[in-house]
Amino acid sequence: MRNVLLTGGSRGIGLAIAQRLAVAGYHVIAVARRESDDLREAAAAKGNGRISFRAFDLSDVDGIPVFVKGLRDEFGAIYGLVNNAGLGTEGLLATMHNSEIEALLRLNVLSPVILTKYVVRHMMADGTGGRVVNMSSIIASTGYNGLSVYGATKAAATGFTRSLAREVGKLGITVNAIAPGFIDTELTHNLGPEQRQRIAGRSALRRLPETDDVASMVEYLLGEGGRNITGTVLTVDAGNTA
Repeated sequence: MRNVLLTGGSRGIGLAIAQRLAVAGYHVIAVARRESDDLREAAAAKGNGRISFRAFDLSDVDGIPVFVKGLRDEFGAIYGLVNNAGLGTEGLLATMHNSEIEALLRLNVLSPVILTKYVVRHMMADGTGGRVVNMSSIIASTGYNGLSVYGATKAAATGFTRSLAREVGKLGITVNAIAPGFIDTELTHNLGPEQRQRIAGRSALRRLPETDDVASMVEYLLGEGGRNITGTVLTVDAGNTA
């Protein structure tokens, strides 16, 4: 059973990814600061694969090397890494606290880069290839009022993906990013019905994509169908950017 390390696996898109990959027969190592009831329930469900939860605060960048080594020692080779954890803090740049900006950059850029470094090292040493999937956003290319710092972090994910794919491709490791649009999650539920409808109305399909749409794309990239896809960004936005 192949091990897939998934960050931000306790809710939203991460939870959907954990559930889908477990059904597909992977062993999902879900990482978050704390385990949610929904993730605990998903881990208890019978399926072809399984879900294990490990608590870790990814903003603790200095602790990442030891954390990854511990996972490798406990579970064996890591086949896939899904960098899904991140902050979606809104705020106009002129009025955002510097501490908020730093927290966004740390969790959305620095943490996944460092985590990937140590996971990829193990993939290289094992010599059996691997898959890395980074979570970007359509905001990286479209922009959105009040999300300038967030957009910068997601643009970083895209640039990181393309260059790393070049670095590790000769070792059989693929690196891709997924750029979701406004997904139907608890985050978008904070928007008013009119705003949600306005966003959906801008999409070619006149709806918001769902978390499982993103999860199915992750499954595809980890599977046989994704073996020759690398260095690219796959958009899941119901045609918002069409």
